[in-house]
Amino acid sequence: MPKPVVAVVGRPNVGKSTLFNRIAGARVSIVEDTPGVTRDRIYADAEWSGHNFLLVDTGGLAPKEFAGSKANSPKEFAGSRANSLSDDMIKRHIYAQAELAIGAADVIVFVVSVKDGVTDDDEYVASLLRRARKPVILAVNKVDDFAKYAMDAYEFFALGLGDPVPISAGQRLGLGDLLDKVVESLPGGDGGGEVSGAVKVAVVGKPNTGKSSLINRVLGEDRVIVSPTPGTTRDAIDSRHVRGGREYVFIDTAGMRRKSKIRENIERYSVIRSVAAIERADVCVLMLDAAEGVTEQDTKVAGMIHESGKGAVIAVNKWDAIEKDGRTMKLFEKRLETDLIFMPYAPRTFISALTGQRVGGLFQIIDTVYENSLKRVSTGALNEALLEATAVAEPPQDKGRALRIYYMTQVSVAPPTFVMFVNDPELLHFSYKRFLENRLRMAFGFDGTPIRLIARERKE
Repeated sequence: MPKPVVAVVGRPNVGKSTLFNRIAGARVSIVEDTPGVTRDRIYADAEWSGHNFLLVDTGGLAPKEFAGSKANSPKEFAGSRANSLSDDMIKRHIYAQAELAIGAADVIVFVVSVKDGVTDDDEYVASLLRRARKPVILAVNKVDDFAKYAMDAYEFFALGLGDPVPISAGQRLGLGDLLDKVVESLPGGDGGGEVSGAVKVAVVGKPNTGKSSLINRVLGEDRVIVSPTPGTTRDAIDSRHVRGGREYVFIDTAGMRRKSKIRENIERYSVIRSVAAIERADVCVLMLDAAEGVTEQDTKVAGMIHESGKGAVIAVNKWDAIEKDGRTMKLFEKRLETDLIFMPYAPRTFISALTGQRVGGLFQIIDTVYENSLKRVSTGALNEALLEATAVAEPPQDKGRALRIYYMTQVSVAPPTFVMFVNDPELLHFSYKRFLENRLRMAFGFDGTPIRLIARERKE
């Protein structure tokens, strides 16, 4: 089941990043008193009372910039487009940015400052949130002294978003009450309206690699806008397709650029949806540009897929545009092995979304990856494979103590996860863990899916 998205929003300098860090449990977001310092979107897995969710920190919304626009209404403001990219692009897209932030989240934590009181910007953002009809938790921050400021928090009833929750992110006060309200508002687990039994396929990668062209080729129609301008796809778009009696949901996503390349806040919020699309997916197709090879951003996107435990297919697009000889594909595959060394399990295919070259074969690869991600192996078969593996290479020793593996069992799928009961988990060196993973793949396949090996101590 995909993790719900909880977005922390509000105007600049109200303590959003500090709150994010407290919930995430680490200083993963830059905190500074200068408004607007959060220039990118930070994501973290969070958990409270047994509920897991994806927490998103966002840059400050500054609706007062609308006052400097020539638009006569927020709708007109949202629709206004510059003829060329300019330095004030962010200001002219504030309303559209806010709508995307709201649309990307399942639950919104709206942060305000008790020391500033209700501002015009707060009222403007609140009006957007009320119309969105999504769960909104109003967090009144900087209540560092409850005896002194708690009553002032009730001023924010005027925003019409329900009971304010007084907190102090800096002092770690009231966060439990806030998180209780967040988890109460999370989706109830109906899968968000997903098609039951359909294979969900997220097509991800950096901009302009041909993701939308691939979706259109698969569907046989121009369902998604295709443009040579990177970043045309702003949203994550679902398209259903039936082939060979199996239903698929293809999720086209906005391309994920390097942070330094992101100029518009709209595009930054699109990254939220790309991350959420990976969470929703059963299989992720990572699109690479054959002419560019594997870039740093490609490895980062691949890392997101791997860490999420999703099945993966690497699709090298625009293969028709490459000058080839008898060694071209082998050389490219060697580059993939080096640059994506952490996911050697992912099958590779060389395609052309433009001409349709090998696109049809993509379905068979997706099916194999999907089925492998759900594969279960009996405990008896696992321990036979384990016995063979330890016969080939004895478990490691440290200071005279040898690792003893008593038995192994599979505890979950998607990704396949195995627990090994051992005498001391500290003795399981990562190289031996990798060896065991490779032996499991040799014995049972698991092409296209990461697998997880967890060591648990068991006394003799």
